[in-house]
Amino acid sequence: MQTTTGGMTTLLVRQKKEWGEILTSFETRNRYEIIDPAGEVRYLAGEEGGFIMRQFLQSLRPFTMRIATPDGQSALTVKRPFRFYFHRVDVQGPSGEAMGSVERKFSWLRRMYRVLDPAGREIYTIIGPILHPWTFRILENETEVGRISKKWSGLGKEFFTDADTFSVTFPDNLDLQRKCTLLGAVFLIDFAHFERKRSNK
Repeated sequence: MQTTTGGMTTLLVRQKKEWGEILTSFETRNRYEIIDPAGEVRYLAGEEGGFIMRQFLQSLRPFTMRIATPDGQSALTVKRPFRFYFHRVDVQGPSGEAMGSVERKFSWLRRMYRVLDPAGREIYTIIGPILHPWTFRILENETEVGRISKKWSGLGKEFFTDADTFSVTFPDNLDLQRKCTLLGAVFLIDFAHFERKRSNK
């Protein structure tokens, strides 16, 4: 991701829903816009993956998410391998360099994730309280330094589609590598907790 995002503290990640999926219930590739605080679309993200995987594995499906500027310049790649529970994504820079990873931790009462640097060291914990299902707190040494939140889109849209909008608030003065990794966490959280077929609602 380009350094033009360096001064931002908040981004919106908005899913773009296909009308074909809304009308037929067939799972299509997820697409997103990444929007800055001024409302400008700074990046576009698109899922790569096979049709069969999307239909049969649905929210558990592995994927590669390509993130690029609106003019097509590569910024990030987010890769998710298949895992039944301990979900994970690996975030890579435009040249394939490792930026970090996010993986789910086991917890009975909370939704928990570890944010790892390229060497596998834990740098943040992300916790989603059960009683606040749309909020995920980013913690460093048990202190909240950021937040990922699913934004309410209205009853009609929530009922008819699984298109989501998230806000991610980054820690102050966060370096680019960690910011990119936390952005990757948004896609993992969307798939793990909010990706549902319309027929299941």
